[in-house]
Amino acid sequence: MSTQTTPAPHAPQQPATASELPSAAAPGSLPEVAASKPDGVLPSARPATPEPAITAAALPDPVGDLAAPTHLKFDQYLPGDILGGASPTPRLSWEIPTAPAGWTPTDAELELTRTDAAGNPLGNPQTLTLPSADGVLVDWPAARLASRERAVVRVRVTGSVAVAASATAPSASAPATTEWSEPVVYEAGLLDAADWEALPVGPAWPENPESDRRPPRVRHEFTVDRPVVAARAYVSAHGLIRAELDGGRVGADELVPGWTVYGQRLVARAYDVTAQLLDSSPAGDGVGPHALGAQLADGWYRGHIGFDGGYRNLYGDDVAAIIQLELTHADGTRTTVATGPGWRAGAGEILFTGLYEGETVDARLLTPGWSAPGFDDAEWSPVAVGASDAEQLIMPLDAPVRAQETLLPVAVTVQERQAMSIGEAEIETAPERVLIDFGQNISGRLRIRVAGPAGTTITLRHAEVLEDGRLGTRPLRGAAATDRFTLAGDGVEEWEPAFTIHGFRYADVAGWPGGAAAAKRDIEAGAITAVVVHTSMERLGAFDCSDERVNRLHENSRWSMRDNFVALPTDCPQRDERLGWTGDIQAFAPTAAFHYGCTGLLSSWLADLALEQAAHGTVTWYVPVIPGGLWTPPRPAAVWGDAATVVPWELFRATGDRGLLAQQYDSAKAWVDLVDSLSADDHVWDSGMQLGDWLDPSAPPDNPMQAMTDPYLVATAFFAQSARIVARWAVVLDKNDDAAHYTALADAIGEGFRARFTDGAGHMTSDTQTAYALAITFDLTGSEEHRQVAGDRLAELVDASGGHVSTGFAGTPVLTGALTATGHADAAYRLLLTTSCPSWLYTVTMGATTTWERWDSMLPDGTINPGDMTSFNHYALGAVAAWLQRSVAGLAPAEPGYRVIEVAPAPGGGLTHAESMHRTPYGWAASSWRLVDESGREVTPQAAAAGQGRLELDVVVPVGAKARVTLPGREGEEPIELSHGRHHLVA
Repeated sequence: MSTQTTPAPHAPQQPATASELPSAAAPGSLPEVAASKPDGVLPSARPATPEPAITAAALPDPVGDLAAPTHLKFDQYLPGDILGGASPTPRLSWEIPTAPAGWTPTDAELELTRTDAAGNPLGNPQTLTLPSADGVLVDWPAARLASRERAVVRVRVTGSVAVAASATAPSASAPATTEWSEPVVYEAGLLDAADWEALPVGPAWPENPESDRRPPRVRHEFTVDRPVVAARAYVSAHGLIRAELDGGRVGADELVPGWTVYGQRLVARAYDVTAQLLDSSPAGDGVGPHALGAQLADGWYRGHIGFDGGYRNLYGDDVAAIIQLELTHADGTRTTVATGPGWRAGAGEILFTGLYEGETVDARLLTPGWSAPGFDDAEWSPVAVGASDAEQLIMPLDAPVRAQETLLPVAVTVQERQAMSIGEAEIETAPERVLIDFGQNISGRLRIRVAGPAGTTITLRHAEVLEDGRLGTRPLRGAAATDRFTLAGDGVEEWEPAFTIHGFRYADVAGWPGGAAAAKRDIEAGAITAVVVHTSMERLGAFDCSDERVNRLHENSRWSMRDNFVALPTDCPQRDERLGWTGDIQAFAPTAAFHYGCTGLLSSWLADLALEQAAHGTVTWYVPVIPGGLWTPPRPAAVWGDAATVVPWELFRATGDRGLLAQQYDSAKAWVDLVDSLSADDHVWDSGMQLGDWLDPSAPPDNPMQAMTDPYLVATAFFAQSARIVARWAVVLDKNDDAAHYTALADAIGEGFRARFTDGAGHMTSDTQTAYALAITFDLTGSEEHRQVAGDRLAELVDASGGHVSTGFAGTPVLTGALTATGHADAAYRLLLTTSCPSWLYTVTMGATTTWERWDSMLPDGTINPGDMTSFNHYALGAVAAWLQRSVAGLAPAEPGYRVIEVAPAPGGGLTHAESMHRTPYGWAASSWRLVDESGREVTPQAAAAGQGRLELDVVVPVGAKARVTLPGREGEEPIELSHGRHHLVA
């Protein structure tokens, strides 16, 4: 323990509001398990309802009375108050919900009040002029914040409204200023290494580093001798941690501290535990005995992770808690209680937990009160104290992983016991089980409510799909995905694993008290629910159209993103992998940025990408890097390495975040320079191990890189695209010399590409959908005439394929867009609406609720693809959702951050209506069209397919943005420009 008293700012007599504490349970959520935990700090209250539907019709009209700014955000965090911010100069964003027609922002002011940790002002408010009035990541105008410094801010904006000329006065502009926004709070975290006193503490007992190890706990008691007005806990770990204070869990975050390149970036999360500390003291002022505790687990740090049998101890063979509790007293001093010598280590009811394997718990070993004061820890052991991680500890750039939603079963089925006889002996091959279908493939775990005899063990297994009516577990490879809970036998018990998650739609249950019939009855009554777990992200986008199959396809894309954004962008949530593959997110980045606000998570991951790139000399296959057979050592490869350029650039296009471009510029430039050094004299990249158009449908199950398209064509096309991106990037950052250099390089690569991979007239040497789609999208055809030749040939290939997709990870994200851009939207719709394999809707007709890794992850007869690499929850091929949003419904960013919105719907495929909604940095925007007959009624799909019907288009433009509208059939005309408001157009 480190207990230190230091001067602190004057503190008020009233405690601060605990803004980080979980909210009350939503109706229908599960009751809490441990009644001994203090009211108001329980972490497991969670929403039981899905995210609300978003429709264009429900969006408010942005034209109206001038409203105060809302939706205040700092940097790329979620909207609202921020505790433990990573920047001393946080940027601020806001929206103006409504404003009079013609109102445009011209000036903005920030009112800033610095307070102590308890929220009391330390002086009078300052009013500062902001450097920009557009409300998108506006630079901090004040002095840098120090560690722990807390600022309360409000914003107001002044704009001008045009006043029309009259008989007595010329036209003019009149100023109009909003009211102040509601205040938001930004409290900086521990920003300097010198702020950290906590040392890593874990068990000192001997362990076998090559075997499964039992998760330990650590605890410490301390006494507070004078009133407390504010308390903050800063929490990190080697491994995973759940911290507790006075018998109650600290916060509601899961899988803390997430997965980063631990040796250089170890995240610590901050929690306001004021109410928790005060409520557990006799007088309510914090004075008295208290205890800190932490349950630990191996996690990514030292746990068994990776394919090819997996690896242990990748970052160290220890597991340790890092906790720093800081108490601000009423007398203006601060006390620090931190992990260090004097803490004790013991074990609890968790016998084993692994991210792949699952969790095993024996409730008979529960030790109530282990994290509360007065617990007898005489049988516990001294801790091992590690060296300080102060140089590596950082505050997070993103929101935490949390339980987001609960799902009830949609079907419960009894599966009879199976046995075989050998002579007179009978051998059980499968116990009696109950199979549960939750109707949706998720990342998460089960929560059970059960009563039964002590010693009864319930086994929970998980899988994404069924095969022959039972769990299809072969695709899990080495991931057992099995949880076991042994009952204490003292009435109704509730349990949910703490340190593991699984990818599953189905689960089976064995060992339920009373047998399978009782289990079915109890489960149908709500005894088992599925808990969806992923990083907290703001929902930004929605899509809807007249074909429910296409809507399901879009939802599959969105669900796969949810399931794979768990602390980092993974490839899949279920098997023995779950890595941050660079090629997957490169393909999916535009779609991801539409679905959810993910720039915080991805900016953190990109920081790790740059670290691994520097360490290995190339952008690696996945980030963070772990050993892995073919993938070790990392080698330069197109599509995957291009994540260094594509992902930041696409996030910039969606958010206007120049800071992210500045952060990642050296990484992007280094990637292009590396490829330039590896390319031939004609700038063609024709060397190295290239995965090419990975997983195109012609590739055999055991060789996913054996695609139809020349891998060096793919590599050179991406080289050209990345060079062009860096050139544009340099312009944004005012690096004119770099802009000229990379523009010339991109042009030279294009010339080499055409010389090697085309006939000089627009035809590709690889006569494939991917080759033509890349050449068109990356502007490599050389002329408009050749571009049209390429588009025509691409459409012919679609026709020759019978409307089937013939692309993999490289070609799929750009396929339908290339067809639409060259006047072949009909071919794009044919691809979209084909239902036989390989196609997007084939997966939907087979019951998919997420995007599959392979076009044929499940074969038409219901059997699982025989390949060793088969996932039913991979988002890459779901990148087609970006085309649905941008082309089918017609909503895209024309300028970074949607300052100008491109509205250009491309109806087709017999669709009678479609709409796309997106919360841009300025507010909600929408493009919604429908085809109607002369009476104004929506036409039939048959009439739409025949080209009948008048198109009516509704556009919503948020305050501060503009829209550029191109109506179908008028592509050669000047776009219609719209200011903020709701607009109705007829074509």
